[in-house]
Amino acid sequence: METQKEKSKEESGIVTEALPNTLFRVKLASGEEIMAYLAGKMRLHRIRVLVGDSVRVEINRYGGKSRIVKRM
Repeated sequence: METQKEKSKEESGIVTEALPNTLFRVKLASGEEIMAYLAGKMRLHRIRVLVGDSVRVEINRYGGKSRIVKRM
């Protein structure tokens, strides 16, 4: 049985646009642009993510919204 960590992969990218409700448009290193939301721990600790920030994104392998897990 696969765990949640195994179902998703992590990539780095740069935030290109900030949208309402802590949604962001992120351009990955591979050139692909995806939608991502802020992870719960980042919301809890009020870590701000701005346009131009480098972030680590956990990509959902089924094509849903990705999750920003770290600001670098």
